[in-house]
Amino acid sequence: MKRNNTRSPSRRQLIQTGIASVAGAATVGLTNKRVSAQKVDESTPQRSSSGDRFAGKVVLITGATSGIGRAAAIAFAREGAAVGFCGRREALGREIVAEIQKEGGKAVYVRADVQKANEVAAFVEKVVNTYGRLDIAFNNAGIAPRKPLHEISEQEWDEVIDTNLKGVWLSMKYEIPHMMRNKSGVIINTSSIHQVATRPNMSHYAASKHGMLGLTQAAAMEYGQAGIRVVEVAPGVTDTRLFRDTPGGKTPEGRKRVDESIAGLKRIAQPEEIAKPVLWLASDDSAYITGNTLLVDGGIVAGLRG
Repeated sequence: MKRNNTRSPSRRQLIQTGIASVAGAATVGLTNKRVSAQKVDESTPQRSSSGDRFAGKVVLITGATSGIGRAAAIAFAREGAAVGFCGRREALGREIVAEIQKEGGKAVYVRADVQKANEVAAFVEKVVNTYGRLDIAFNNAGIAPRKPLHEISEQEWDEVIDTNLKGVWLSMKYEIPHMMRNKSGVIINTSSIHQVATRPNMSHYAASKHGMLGLTQAAAMEYGQAGIRVVEVAPGVTDTRLFRDTPGGKTPEGRKRVDESIAGLKRIAQPEEIAKPVLWLASDDSAYITGNTLLVDGGIVAGLRG
């Protein structure tokens, strides 16, 4: 009996709509303002509401005033880490600091545009000067505009590449020397399922994420002997502000259709469901993983391959 492999156009369209809604964080800008924090070392006890898996560790996160970055900042702090993060919306950044500190954690917020070398360098230095070291970096800042390739202006192309690719390169450029001094470190870069399967109107975004794979793999090879692991997490459709700005995310009906389009789990991810794998990648439980991408997509890519 022959198997029917026919896929309805509507389902394919819905899956592609979901792919186009992959979460990212916004570009960010710089200020010297910060919330006070104290230096930590390997033996410094960290209060947390969940555990102490990262007690004594310092974590740096870009693009963390909302979505996946915000969820990761809170999760790392609850596991005992001292967290330094950036994002463009200062009010939200201070809210996250207050939330972390209320639970007994440590956090410092800085505004920094990841497209600008001097601001990235200043952000990294501020985190290190505040806490005394750098152990883990989660390079999460990114943007995901939609436009047909022939309509993209040079400025629009550069903004996506400079944020999503150059921004990660700059972050690693200034993070790695501090990790080399420690002779250890973990870098997690936020990629996307667009690195595996993309759709129309996302050429600049897809190009930036494909470039990130090469950057991640090259860094993993260059710094493995220095004790530094470099990996990627590739989220699928995630319920963030960016998703809710897309056609499929603006209404309850649209979100329901996108949920149903996810081939495996039939729902989009919550930011915390991406943050948890990020923490796993940063932990000693994944000590032998480097140069690889962890796909966290609820089955989208498997469905496209079926």
